[in-house]
Amino acid sequence: MSTYTSLTGADRAAMLEAIGVGSVEALFDVIPEGVRLGRALDLPPGAAEQEVFAELRRLAARNVSADDEISFLGGGMYDHYVPALVDSIVQRSEFLTPYTPYQPEISQGGLQVMFEYQTAMSELTGLPVSNASVYEGPSAVAAAGYMAKLHNSRRRFVVSEGVHPHSRETLATTAAGWDVEIVEVALSGGATDAAALAEAIDEDTSAVFLQQPNFVGAVEDLAALSARAREAGAVVVCSCDPIALGILRPPGECGVDVAVGEGQPLGNRLDFGGPSFGFFCAGEAFLRKMPGRIAGETVDVDGRRGFVLTLQTREQHIRRERATSNICTAQALNALAGVIYLSWLGRRGLVELGELLARRTAYAREALAAVPGVSLRHERPVVREFAITLDAPVAGVVERCAAEGVNPGLALDGDGLLVAITEQRSRTDVDRLVDVLGRAVAAERDEQTGEAGRSRPAGGRTVVSGARAGRPQGDFSA
Repeated sequence: MSTYTSLTGADRAAMLEAIGVGSVEALFDVIPEGVRLGRALDLPPGAAEQEVFAELRRLAARNVSADDEISFLGGGMYDHYVPALVDSIVQRSEFLTPYTPYQPEISQGGLQVMFEYQTAMSELTGLPVSNASVYEGPSAVAAAGYMAKLHNSRRRFVVSEGVHPHSRETLATTAAGWDVEIVEVALSGGATDAAALAEAIDEDTSAVFLQQPNFVGAVEDLAALSARAREAGAVVVCSCDPIALGILRPPGECGVDVAVGEGQPLGNRLDFGGPSFGFFCAGEAFLRKMPGRIAGETVDVDGRRGFVLTLQTREQHIRRERATSNICTAQALNALAGVIYLSWLGRRGLVELGELLARRTAYAREALAAVPGVSLRHERPVVREFAITLDAPVAGVVERCAAEGVNPGLALDGDGLLVAITEQRSRTDVDRLVDVLGRAVAAERDEQTGEAGRSRPAGGRTVVSGARAGRPQGDFSA
């Protein structure tokens, strides 16, 4: 202990005497012997800083990042280009180090960032109110569920299976504590089954949960799906891809009451899945029940423009009986990266990015559908992501592709694959995916049927590029 603290033996003895305990060991008598280690930690001897750095570098080299392979992974987290402008601003000390802006007179910069972020997210979603962000996408979905329950006091959630599995799991975990029933509605032809959704909604339905585009990439008819829920007085919650909203109709114009989602695509890197931020936008009827905090604009005593924390719904800030959220902070730095990214793109740039992704995705979808052993899971419109079915075990196919430096996408089940496209993936990258995936599917299929011995590559990188004759010539211009 004395190795890491400045306390002397006399200091510890004085403290033990003050609390009436004879020894440090006696402090832990209440801990059962069965859960104690009973020995010293089995740690290697200490090492020099240079040796530790070399060991950490060796361990880090075992990871493969999106910079090391051609990655088509998606499912909520995407390999978008993050401009240098984002880091140059978020790493400034006034943004990187401040804590909660309780004192507005010395926190105007941070408060204005929150206000500008809220404005951008409201415009993007078509809803009038945005908070200053929450932790991440799935917890935003769960927070929307709790807010809906507070709003109408009903005890039933209807959830489309097109909602991200992580969001559904998070919602189910939290709803268990509220004694709320969850009914899931299956997909039909890649999209939420409208008839089944309408049948599942009853007078006790608190909220209906949708996703746009849904988890398998299909664009949903939000207006039609929202209509039945609104007729029943249920709150419509939609988890949205913020990049796709550049070319899709805003959820607020489709009858959606609450739009939430994962903010990682907006100026935040993958970074092993986090940190990122969740966004939360809603209609004015939910203003005083929204989680987190909301920054507002005002004027000071001299009439100058200023910013303050207008609303906070946590018990730390308001009377406990009126609290509606236990979210204690905002992902302010990550949300700042998001609003910088949106400002860098601009209104037209966001639209152009969405159009670019749609074109590249259409090219990749058509090219992969022409590969023997590959078929589309649905024919619905897509923006940046689509699901395919492989005529071979997906785990083996992914392993073979990875050995050639290509991550083909997110495995959905035994034979499904979710392929995502970003502006980082060129036409040459897609062509390589087509070739590598085609060979991997054929090899796995042959192995399964016994027509060939196991021939999975042991490692290395094989560069395959160029278009085959007959491949669709999509528009990949930026």
